Amino acid sequence: MGGNEGQSSVRLLTPQMPFSSVAGHARVLSLLSRAVAREALPPALLLAGPSGIGKRKVALAVAEALNCLDPRQGNALERDACGVCASCKRIARMVHPDVIVVEPDEKGSISIEVIRDVIDRAGYRPFEGRRRVVVIDEADAMTQQAQSALLKTLEEPPSASVFVLVSSLADALLPTVRSRCPRLRFAGLSSADIATVLIRDHDYDAAEAKAAAIDADGSLGRALQAQATDVTQALADARELMTMAARGVDLSRRIQAVKDLFPKKSTPAGDRDHLAARLRALGSLLRDLSILLAGGSREMLANADLESDLTRLSSSFDAERATRDYAAVDRALAALERNASAKIVANWLVVQL
Repeated sequence: MGGNEGQSSVRLLTPQMPFSSVAGHARVLSLLSRAVAREALPPALLLAGPSGIGKRKVALAVAEALNCLDPRQGNALERDACGVCASCKRIARMVHPDVIVVEPDEKGSISIEVIRDVIDRAGYRPFEGRRRVVVIDEADAMTQQAQSALLKTLEEPPSASVFVLVSSLADALLPTVRSRCPRLRFAGLSSADIATVLIRDHDYDAAEAKAAAIDADGSLGRALQAQATDVTQALADARELMTMAARGVDLSRRIQAVKDLFPKKSTPAGDRDHLAARLRALGSLLRDLSILLAGGSREMLANADLESDLTRLSSSFDAERATRDYAAVDRALAALERNASAKIVANWLVVQL
């Protein structure tokens, strides 16, 4: 049942599923590794957090750790899959008979018929692995009837099966379903973690990876969906807007500069996406400027290569202005999420900076 959380057709290489290949989430990975090693994994889990941060990959890493033919141990991981045995490779290729992955259909839902089929299959002993693992990706897409059907199984789970629900909208699940599944909360990834994965697994060079990671707002999925050249241009446009504001360039010239940023032929949704990328880049620059104004170290900067430019701009800003401008960017992004006109938002923001 194809698809993958955070997956993109852009430079996607062969997936590796062990815990050790997952970026970030060290606390969650340690807990899961320890539970697998001590055979204390609950019969059902809920992996909850923002989309595109690797929750599905963690679910499959659980399946590998449970069924690996040559498990490993290292660092903070009491048990991890080797990633290279026959079982691990089959799980990574999504062809292992004891790992069932359920996803929304083309209408965006998971029906009761699909869940009933999964429940029936989960009732049998594993064909060749130690445990059968059922991963329900985007579990919040289950219909209420499907969730009610699953609830009966969660109340009396098969001894040889583990259910792993993955959701970025966990509160949309029925309370009774949530109560049967211990919730592991995932936070967004750091820019450094995202850049590392882009370089290691997706053939990005360092500059491209850094630009995409800054724009991603903690989501590897968003980074993979973005074209690196577009993100780099967004950062350049944000620098220009910030420089014009710092120099006190005439307001009418700044408004014209913002108009020139938009593509000549676009849709309202395209304009919102275009502006949002530049606002996220501008927000990252303002965060870095605040760090410099507070005397923070270079290691804390998301745009360390722009430190000299930001230092020059800092003479036109104080901490209060940097904070105020960052708040304005945040409000502008919120307005775009509510489908406000991108050009009206852009003009409003220019007045605020």
